[in-house]
Amino acid sequence: MAQGTVQVTHTGTSRWRRRTGEYASLAAALEAAADGDVLTVAPGTYRENLVVQRSVTLRGPEGSPGSVRIAPTDGVPLTVRASAVVQDLHVEGQDAAAPALLVEEGTPELLDLRIVTRSAAGIEVRGGARPTVRRCTVDNPAGIGLAVVDGAGGVFEECEVVAAGQAGVSVRGGAHPRLERCRIHHASGSGLSATGENSALEAVGCEVYEVRGSGVQVTARATAHLTDCDVHRTTADGVTLDTDAVLTLADCRIHDIPENAVDLRSRSVLTLTRTTVRQFGRNGLSVWDPGTRVDANQCEIFDSTGDYPAVWVSDGATAVLDSCRVHDVPDALFVLDRGSRADVVDSDLSQVRNTAVSVSDGATAQLDDCRIRDAATGAWFRDHGSGGTLNNCTIDATQTGVIVTKGADPTIERCTVDSPAEAGFYVSAGGRGSFLNCRVTGSGGYGFHVIDGCRTTLTKCRTERCARGGYEFAEGADAASGTGPVVEDCTSDESAGPKPPTARETAVQTAGHSPGLLGAIPGQRSTEQEPLVAVTQPQKPTRTSKAMLGELDALVGLESVKREVRALTDMIEVGRRRQQAGLKAASVKRHLVFTGSPGTGKTTVARLYGEILASLGVLEKGHLVEVSRVDLVGEHIGSTAIRTQEAFDRARGGVLFIDEAYALSPEDSGRDFGKEAIDTLVKLMEDHRDAVVVIVAGYTAEMERFLSINPGVASRFSRTITFSDYNPDELLRIVEQQADEHEYRLAEGTAEALLKYFTAIPKGPAFGNGRTARQTFEAMVERHAGRVAQLAEPSTDDLTLLYAEDLPDSA
Repeated sequence: MAQGTVQVTHTGTSRWRRRTGEYASLAAALEAAADGDVLTVAPGTYRENLVVQRSVTLRGPEGSPGSVRIAPTDGVPLTVRASAVVQDLHVEGQDAAAPALLVEEGTPELLDLRIVTRSAAGIEVRGGARPTVRRCTVDNPAGIGLAVVDGAGGVFEECEVVAAGQAGVSVRGGAHPRLERCRIHHASGSGLSATGENSALEAVGCEVYEVRGSGVQVTARATAHLTDCDVHRTTADGVTLDTDAVLTLADCRIHDIPENAVDLRSRSVLTLTRTTVRQFGRNGLSVWDPGTRVDANQCEIFDSTGDYPAVWVSDGATAVLDSCRVHDVPDALFVLDRGSRADVVDSDLSQVRNTAVSVSDGATAQLDDCRIRDAATGAWFRDHGSGGTLNNCTIDATQTGVIVTKGADPTIERCTVDSPAEAGFYVSAGGRGSFLNCRVTGSGGYGFHVIDGCRTTLTKCRTERCARGGYEFAEGADAASGTGPVVEDCTSDESAGPKPPTARETAVQTAGHSPGLLGAIPGQRSTEQEPLVAVTQPQKPTRTSKAMLGELDALVGLESVKREVRALTDMIEVGRRRQQAGLKAASVKRHLVFTGSPGTGKTTVARLYGEILASLGVLEKGHLVEVSRVDLVGEHIGSTAIRTQEAFDRARGGVLFIDEAYALSPEDSGRDFGKEAIDTLVKLMEDHRDAVVVIVAGYTAEMERFLSINPGVASRFSRTITFSDYNPDELLRIVEQQADEHEYRLAEGTAEALLKYFTAIPKGPAFGNGRTARQTFEAMVERHAGRVAQLAEPSTDDLTLLYAEDLPDSA
């Protein structure tokens, strides 16, 4: 029933008296109205399902935004099937199977609408409709924010999706909308999604942020074009393309992404122009599969927050970087797999902690007129079939300029390596390569260092001011017998010029590096560099072991865990004191196995254990590095050992915590690289037994299997600590702690209700233990906010008390 009345006026004077009047319902007013009529709706709540079928103007009263609520109990609250104007209405829907506002035909104008709903979609445009939507807001935590489907189009200007239970904007079925200056945030799915052949999305000046899926997702032959847009603070990848998707990004900004900033696969094509990509946790550009291609022009990729290459090209994909900058990253460009290719022109790669360009597994890279600065390794061609060309490039301030190993065969022309710490060009392990008109100046080691009898060709090369010599050919190099390099017209500022290859042994080693696990390859270094000055004594921890054991004791439950950790700590402490007294101390293995369900505090205890050992002087830092299978196991031969060593090096002086460690040894392993990770880890634990404490964790049964089939691993752990599931009383205590920490209180009867709730909640594999308790508290706070937001002047009790009705449904 209507609250208030509806006034209808008509612009034509001949029918003024017949059509001007007041109506008891909106439906009656719409039935009486003709094209051109203006319907001004009085303030109130209208429980009607409205259908606008004529070119009328339907609006709320001026100066009272939000005073007219269209809120039926079910169905579609408002359907538009004509070129009407709809303005200043508040639309509420409750039907999970229907949209709140449906536009089916015509070119209507929708202005200043607020959609607050729990519907399948906030606004849905379909068929031949081409609306203009301005300054509208959609709040739909149950479904899609804006859905444009089945060939529909339209323009959305200055609109905002403030919440969506699925995608913020969904385009499918050949639809093609345009978004201008819109904001999409707090979506549980993708921010912008376009899927299906002939579907197209255009966005200009838009912002996508705080979404749990990808910021932009284009799939299944859809296309999208974004100009001057921001994508940031997503939970998943920033931009995702899959299955023949096409996307153009111009003058866009992608940043603060915990995963890949851009990930594309399956013959997708991406064009980036004047776009910046920064603060990403995995790859800045991740390009996979034959036919997949990235073209980047005048782009900047920088400031990685993770330990992955900025640009990753694999499985036959192609990347082209023209006039781009890549800097402040762990690695700049990795190209892997036969058929994969990267073409880099007039670009800068700088401030690279490890390798600027890595080419492996038969891939190809071509760099023309590029500049590489401040990297551990400028370019590394790693193995057989890997190659390409470096043409007219400069490589400055690296450990090693170019490395060629294991049968790789690149062509290096007119390149200059300036001031390398170890070598300008280094060739070993059957590497080949042709070097033409190349130059090395100011090397801290050799200019050209070729060992293992590698069949390398040097033509018209030049070295100057190389500390250990311009050219060094070692270990059985003999050009005459075809077992060494071929040197033609090369010169050096040394009086004798380059030494001819001879069949002789040499004791020359690269200065400043020990062989380590992966061999003495110049330029390879861990993420923690060797200090340039004498190592000073580590600073004493700011907290004592007693204080941290107190923090352990303060954790809810875990009594058996606390006993085990305290007993182990006591053993270590007494052993340390016996050594100080000149007595023999029992050898205590510090590596541990944690078993139990998720959410039982394993990571928290591992962190405290590391800090306790640091306070006792057993570990240098006591920090925690948490990894899982994906962080250790690579996709290609040789990459797993590198990843595992890098993780171990990050944990040096602290704790390496491997969650779900049993995944390294799956029951149906087949051709799996997990065994390589285990073997590498076992050797590192043996070689650096005092540098890192390793804790492996996972479900009890799976960890028992893991240890039983890997006796080499099992022998290196001192004990297994089992984390039991929390009981209802302990879960209640966690909620009480959360409430106290965030300045909430449990009202009378709420604790009892929580106890019943935790007793009844299913305890199957999906049960999250402490995580479930924290999620329950967060859900209560959210429901509390929904209640209190409706109060005009809430009291302190209103703002702090949580009631039993704030509990989520137990179903």
